[in-house]
Amino acid sequence: MSPGAPPVPLILDEMHQPIVAATLRQLGYDVLAVSEDPDLRSKTDEELFAWAVAEGRRIVTENIQDFRPLVLAAEASGGLSAGVIYTSRRKFPRSRQNPGPMIEALERWLTDPHAPTRPTEDWL
Repeated sequence: MSPGAPPVPLILDEMHQPIVAATLRQLGYDVLAVSEDPDLRSKTDEELFAWAVAEGRRIVTENIQDFRPLVLAAEASGGLSAGVIYTSRRKFPRSRQNPGPMIEALERWLTDPHAPTRPTEDWL
């Protein structure tokens, strides 16, 4: 991890490989993967969103259609919102043979000094 880099804890939605989270943890980042934890795997998107808010984690997901309405509803009600980092299957294919591009992109995002103040909805 870069010296002085602000910590931004992440939770990777179920479509992302656990090796991505494990590799980023080895590099010193606080990153979990839904697929690593049976309790998280059993949560609905709404429950995962509420959990992420409570834990202060940004969700990394391709699932725009389900998470965007949750973000907008939280903002409309004046409540806290878990930040969401959207990814694209086109830009980051779900190939088990090469998780490197996703790891590199998330590490760049995590080391950005503006990461904690990035928009609630952000893109890799």
